[in-house]
Amino acid sequence: MASESARRSRVLWLSTIAFTLMFAVWLMFGVLGVPIQKELGLTDVQLGWLGAAAVLAGSLPRLAAGIAADVYGGRKVMTALMLVAAVPTYLVSHATTYTELLICALVFGLAGNSFTVGIAWCAAWFPKQQQGLALGVFGAGNVGASVTKLIFGLFGAVLLTSIPASGLLGGAVPGGWRFYPALYSVLLVVMAAAVWFGSPTPDHTPAKGRSYRSILAPLKYARVWEYSLQYVVVFGAYVALSLALPKYYVSVYGAELRTAFGLDDGPTATLRVASLLTTLFIFPASLLRPLGGWMSDKWGAAGVLWGVFAAMLASGLVLSIPLGLGVWLFTALVVVLGCGMGIGKAAVYKLIPDHFPRDVGAVGGLVGMLGALGGFVLPPAWAYLNQWTGTPQTTFAVLTALTAASTGWFALSQFKGRQPQPVPEVAVPAAS
Repeated sequence: MASESARRSRVLWLSTIAFTLMFAVWLMFGVLGVPIQKELGLTDVQLGWLGAAAVLAGSLPRLAAGIAADVYGGRKVMTALMLVAAVPTYLVSHATTYTELLICALVFGLAGNSFTVGIAWCAAWFPKQQQGLALGVFGAGNVGASVTKLIFGLFGAVLLTSIPASGLLGGAVPGGWRFYPALYSVLLVVMAAAVWFGSPTPDHTPAKGRSYRSILAPLKYARVWEYSLQYVVVFGAYVALSLALPKYYVSVYGAELRTAFGLDDGPTATLRVASLLTTLFIFPASLLRPLGGWMSDKWGAAGVLWGVFAAMLASGLVLSIPLGLGVWLFTALVVVLGCGMGIGKAAVYKLIPDHFPRDVGAVGGLVGMLGALGGFVLPPAWAYLNQWTGTPQTTFAVLTALTAASTGWFALSQFKGRQPQPVPEVAVPAAS
């Protein structure tokens, strides 16, 4: 029989790979929305709602998904999510109307709930002193947001021309942008099989046998809602910017990008460069999460969050002012934001098992749900405010205001001793 350490490692790496793939599926309209809009003649509002529908579907059920992982085990819930998401993901590749795409988005968007499932699953397998790093490694799967952007940016021109528009194998493998969702659907089924057959059994189910009233009891603490606002800042805004930045680059810096890279006047070439620049934000916002978890284990999550808020407030303030920043300075400041978000996401989720060791699924589910809802609310809010003010920097002004509000609440909690005492950890069976 494999050692407990080896079993934990299998849970961590399988859940991380699965989450990376699911995150790529969840946010694939961030790049594919542009060619979809062109082909189907969608308005900007319709395009915005496609992305928002997927984000909403990946947000609202997070509390239920986290509880289900604690009650039934992450192995079962993660496998089920991937199989459910595979069907509408494939159907996107054959959709021909806005309504069809919207319905698909509302179902494949369930992939976003894989985060809460994986957090609860990993927390159930790892001891407290290793949870920060383990949850940080898992959370680095957020890099999946860049997968479509990176593939499109590096190989988009080849894929869009090498596969005929009519597709291959009688249309079973569609061409153009439709190739991406078709490929993702196959990968989802393969990964579901890997999780089901590769993860250890019996699974850890820390909430099995407990009443739902008991599971939900920690949600009465104000600290849980403070975590939620923090997660809006470091995760919800990350999701929103991942979706919005390619179009922001094209709209604000399109001419500068065409000059700097010698691009033609077509929108596809500019979008490819914008997608690659967006990955410079996404990579640190994802890959620094393990570092944030390690730092939180070593020095405490509260101290790490102070540094995160300071960096985000400084960079966000400059981005909020219409100073006419060049594209490279703008990108550098956005990367600073991404670094803060990557480290901050790990710090916030390290606080959860510290204070609520038996209720990571429920508390993590609520925090993840409200944080992800920020990713749903922010894009349309930015669009309306930008239209009203005529200033694209309003996007970052709103983010900076949210960061300031979260910092203020955090300061009150720290300096006035309003943190709840950690919930006593009751011994529960390691596996059931």
